[in-house]
Amino acid sequence: LSSHKNLLLKKLLHASSSLRDSAPMPQATFFPPSNATMLPPESFKNRVAFITGGGTGLGRAMTHGLSELGATCVIASRKLDILKKTAEEITAQTGNKVYPVQCDVRDSQAVAQCLDQMEEITGLPDVVINNAAGNFVSPSERLSPNGWRTIVDIVLNGTAYVTLDLGKRLIRDKKGSSFLAITTIYAESGSGFVVPSASAKAGVEALYKSLASEWGRYGLRFNIIQPGPIRTKGAFSRLDPTGVFEDSMIRRIPVGRLGTPHEIKNLALYMSSHYATWMSGAVVRLDGGEYLSMAGEFNDLRRVSSEEWDMIEAMIRQTKGS
Repeated sequence: LSSHKNLLLKKLLHASSSLRDSAPMPQATFFPPSNATMLPPESFKNRVAFITGGGTGLGRAMTHGLSELGATCVIASRKLDILKKTAEEITAQTGNKVYPVQCDVRDSQAVAQCLDQMEEITGLPDVVINNAAGNFVSPSERLSPNGWRTIVDIVLNGTAYVTLDLGKRLIRDKKGSSFLAITTIYAESGSGFVVPSASAKAGVEALYKSLASEWGRYGLRFNIIQPGPIRTKGAFSRLDPTGVFEDSMIRRIPVGRLGTPHEIKNLALYMSSHYATWMSGAVVRLDGGEYLSMAGEFNDLRRVSSEEWDMIEAMIRQTKGS
């Protein structure tokens, strides 16, 4: 049995190496990602941004974009060594200071201490991005209470602790701010095998929609980005550890490729900027059309060839009555 398991693992690892860099579909040539920054220089000059999960992946990309456009950034996560390295690198690249502050968003007291530290360093933020997340794939019958609690604590409770604590401070000081949450396309549909994440992300969306209506009167606005599949080390190591699903992901995305952190960054910059001040309570899906591709009951007919369509059409024409 052990040798069988080892053989299976080797096959999965081989699949991982062959599919991890799966080629985009031919139509992707019509939809190349842009690496340009969409907003004018200094769009965030004299503004402070606070980003959770800002040391890696999407958080790092958004932090770089904000810093590049003039913001003073504070990034927070549990791993201070990674934060420090990212902060030093981005500061050197953009010339604008990035401050690392350690914070475990699952702990409300740690969040309060982090925000106290930020207030001392930069003052309260003009831009808040709740990006810290956790996820892994698992059949729900194998899901432990600790596995459930870990994801919900990071995603839902962590976002709530940061948002509610910061919101109260901003209201106290009569300071306006833009809040942005990064969720996922299955937050509204649900999804098997990632049930804690789907539940927590749906909760985040309900939180932000609720606060958009309640706290707008205080100068606070709340928006949401739902990314589709984007290859980042942290996400793919837990959601596609063998690499076997990447090819099927690409094939079901109408645009024919995965998204890039830079594309999420540009959307986040716009939604957090002065150019989007009338946007609040919005949920923006950025997924290359994947959500609608999966939702349509007949969308798998895209696999039918032209010759097969000829046969199907002939059969339909021969059908009599209702």
